[in-house]
Amino acid sequence: MKLKSLCLLLFSMLLFSCQDDNKERKLEQEKEAKKLEVIFNNINRAWEFKIIPLEPETQARINGWNQWRNFLTELKQKPKSTIGAFQKKATVLSKKTDELNLTIPGEFAIPQVRSRITALNTKIKQLNLYIHLNQIPDTKVIKLISDIDILVLQLQLQMEEIVHRSQIPIEEGEQDIIRMKDSSRAIHQIPNELP
Repeated sequence: MKLKSLCLLLFSMLLFSCQDDNKERKLEQEKEAKKLEVIFNNINRAWEFKIIPLEPETQARINGWNQWRNFLTELKQKPKSTIGAFQKKATVLSKKTDELNLTIPGEFAIPQVRSRITALNTKIKQLNLYIHLNQIPDTKVIKLISDIDILVLQLQLQMEEIVHRSQIPIEEGEQDIIRMKDSSRAIHQIPNELP
């Protein structure tokens, strides 16, 4: 009899403790859901990229650069539903920036453009990393979004400058002076005899 009452007592304690665990677990899940909602709302408000339109001459010169056009299209499309959508977008953007540095058109394949693309690639990879963490640091993600926006603007302005410089006419004789300044073409004379 004592054994039955002891078993019944242990069973009831176990049952009530499990119910308390379920309540605590539900409370924790609700807190986590609210926290994720706040993070989602913060990132959603900050996810705005201001892509300036390029001048017609510059736009004509980069029309064949499909990777740049695809990157800008991806950047303009804002995820809507969940944090998971932002995570997928960050992954896609990371892949798109990897392609950019490999496919730069000839006249833009200079160190100034390459370095800006590399900086942009680094920031997007950071964004991808931070947004995939279990505890998403929304302030860092928001800062990275504004940094990416600035880097895209700087890259576009650099391309504009390259086009403007290419339109400056070369003066008569300037090409000869440029060739004479080229140290790789310098002629070194070796004296035949020592004085």
